[in-house]
Amino acid sequence: MSSLAKNYKRRKISFYKGKGSFLYSSKGVRYLDFVQGIAVNSLGHSNPNLNKALLKQSKKVWHVSNAFEIPEGERLAKRLTKNTFADYVLFQNSGAEATEAAVKAARKFFYLRNKPFKNRILCIKNSFHGRTLAAIYASGSKKMTEGFGPKVPGFDHFEFGDHEALKKAITKKTAAIMVEPVLGEGGIKVIPNWCLKALRKICNQKKILLIIDEVQSGIGRSGKFFAFEYSGIKPDIVPIAKGIGGGFPIGAVLMNKKVAKGMTPGSHGSTFGGNPLAMEIGNAVLDQILKKYFLKNVQKNSKYFLDKLKIIKKDYPHVIKEVRGLGLLIGIQLYDKQSLFIKKLQENKLLTIRAAENVVRILPPLNVKKSEIDMSLKIIKKVCNEF
Repeated sequence: MSSLAKNYKRRKISFYKGKGSFLYSSKGVRYLDFVQGIAVNSLGHSNPNLNKALLKQSKKVWHVSNAFEIPEGERLAKRLTKNTFADYVLFQNSGAEATEAAVKAARKFFYLRNKPFKNRILCIKNSFHGRTLAAIYASGSKKMTEGFGPKVPGFDHFEFGDHEALKKAITKKTAAIMVEPVLGEGGIKVIPNWCLKALRKICNQKKILLIIDEVQSGIGRSGKFFAFEYSGIKPDIVPIAKGIGGGFPIGAVLMNKKVAKGMTPGSHGSTFGGNPLAMEIGNAVLDQILKKYFLKNVQKNSKYFLDKLKIIKKDYPHVIKEVRGLGLLIGIQLYDKQSLFIKKLQENKLLTIRAAENVVRILPPLNVKKSEIDMSLKIIKKVCNEF
């Protein structure tokens, strides 16, 4: 009997090693892993460059307090600001911590402008921003908040795509709008570029902040460094995590100069956030992501994958309702039997994971090979044929 708490419904399978796009079960069976820790292993399993960076840094220093300068973190922050909209970076350990720090930064911004009443964050209903107490109420999901009352105040919501409701929900107390450019857990729903532009315009008009949650869609997952870049806008705050560590726990909040002014000494902290080991692995991830043509190749593979999936949809219109996604953040919306479909894929040695709205979520590593995409397409078509 396991001593682990039962907060996960785990599949009856475990793995003893991984290599690239593949995982090997404890029984020696090879699986094509298109979960990758839920968009975490951006460069696949056991990436030699990440292994080298981890081993090298582990022989130097793992952890020191943020009471001291950490050169590895200085370097990673400098590279992130050089390649993004941001002026400053605040390192954390996870996506949930990053989104909470983003909320704190937004509230502090108005507090310092003698507007402490501007402290509410407007989010999409049934989005996902993490599982801490504040983050679940930011997500606006009844399922996630059930049993965890009293309600954490300070969050308002509007339905995905309801622009009139969004405008009506903005009040004199609103400090920021926080959205995922691609709703991951929410069903791989992509916010159109024109909509992101309109959000930026609204925030400018109302003199409030725009927070773009790129925890799942960021660090190349969309085919650009950040998904919002397709729209040409610049947000004020961006929480990140998942892909930046390539499998090692790293989170961060990227901020422009005006927001970062509020994060003064003592305003926020993290025991482990920004530790030398994590920072050096983050630098090794950027070494790959920022290589010439890397993101172009993600875009190329994404187009190929999505085009082929749309052909399968045409062949099996009674099974697949819609193919969704951006970059290598892909969803297949089924009419029904989501769990059975995922189970059948696994039986055929392809690992995927669910999302809301009956969506099968597909998250290959960013350096996935075309031959591996073809392998997955063959399995998906085979399973469709069985329905």
